[in-house]
Amino acid sequence: MKTTSQKKSSRLPQESKQSQQAVSTAANAPQAQPKPDNRLPIDTEARKQNRTLPTEKVLALLQQQDRRLWELAEVVGKWIWVSFSEQPAPTVRQTLAQLGFHWNRTRQAWQHPCGQFRLSSAGDPHEKYQSYQPAEVAN
Repeated sequence: MKTTSQKKSSRLPQESKQSQQAVSTAANAPQAQPKPDNRLPIDTEARKQNRTLPTEKVLALLQQQDRRLWELAEVVGKWIWVSFSEQPAPTVRQTLAQLGFHWNRTRQAWQHPCGQFRLSSAGDPHEKYQSYQPAEVAN
């Protein structure tokens, strides 16, 4: 037993030196800088109000703000979805966010609830709700 206890006591000083070195190394390491926020400013009050607008008014706003966005819009049930093949420019994202749209990572689309705030159901909403593209209906 004496031999075992001597081995344990002889390890302790070495382990404490190693832990002190690890602490000093971590203290000297450069701190990771937070990623800068490059998003353009949004009027949050106007955004909140826009999220409660009905589908027709949101489509009219889209058409006024940027006709290309209106042409990409798809109405699914009462919601409006806007999808892109590539990431849109920051100004386009700002316009969508200002109008009340939010990014849905699962569906890879910008979505607007048009005042219909419900929890999503499982499955594809296209199977449950009627959908159309307003730009095609208008022509």
